[in-house]
Amino acid sequence: MELAKKDYWLLFNDNNLLLKETNNSYEIPAREDIEALADIKLSLAAAQYIGSFDNNAYYAANISTQNIPQCFLFKNIRQVLATLASDQFALVLRAFHILTWIEKNKYCGCCGAALNISKNELTLNCSSCHNIIYPRISPAIIVAVTKDNKLLLARAKNFKTTMYSVLAGFVEPGETLEECISRELNEEVGIEVTNIRYFGSQAWPFPDSLMIAFTAQWAKGDIIIDNNEIIEAGWFSANQLPKIPEPISISRQLIDSFVASQNQ
Repeated sequence: MELAKKDYWLLFNDNNLLLKETNNSYEIPAREDIEALADIKLSLAAAQYIGSFDNNAYYAANISTQNIPQCFLFKNIRQVLATLASDQFALVLRAFHILTWIEKNKYCGCCGAALNISKNELTLNCSSCHNIIYPRISPAIIVAVTKDNKLLLARAKNFKTTMYSVLAGFVEPGETLEECISRELNEEVGIEVTNIRYFGSQAWPFPDSLMIAFTAQWAKGDIIIDNNEIIEAGWFSANQLPKIPEPISISRQLIDSFVASQNQ
């Protein structure tokens, strides 16, 4: 088996990723790029192996410093994702998810002892009561509903802009994915749907979601927004869309698929 060509480092500070600026472009730094950053060596000692891409190894760590050389900068993760190759995109998402999980699980929930990272598998282990903690993954549905050649889009209360998107929600205990779709749509916009079909999925570690995407057709009901999570909703044609999510998200992929179906 061929050895990895380079080690690359995914170094996070809150929701920001450290990048190296080269010829007006941004790159994930390699080991030799960050050897001069002496004040983060302690952080690197606790780095986690994330995976490989193009025969290169990737490691991840949280760093506390913002005091970095001029050729480096921190950029928000969501801004970075759109510029990466698909495999690098997946590695950054995986790294952020794992580091967030470790940061939020320092102590055992059963006995309160400190947790240790396993060397053999992706778990946190308690040496006192032997409790094992696996990474948390929260399944969430996201669904594109159509009616008479129009797409249901809504503006959520937590959106910081006037952006609209397809509806989504977390799966509750005991629910199937289809039951979650029906409940969320009924609760948030007061409609019922039929012909639910699987579309795709996407890891979305903000903080730990797995987005499971579907399409569906309106069956009955007028839009009645809940005014809790949703503050506006409506049916939109492909040529009259409001502001929508960036292409990196599966929500945008659902919307683009709808637009493409209307242009056939």
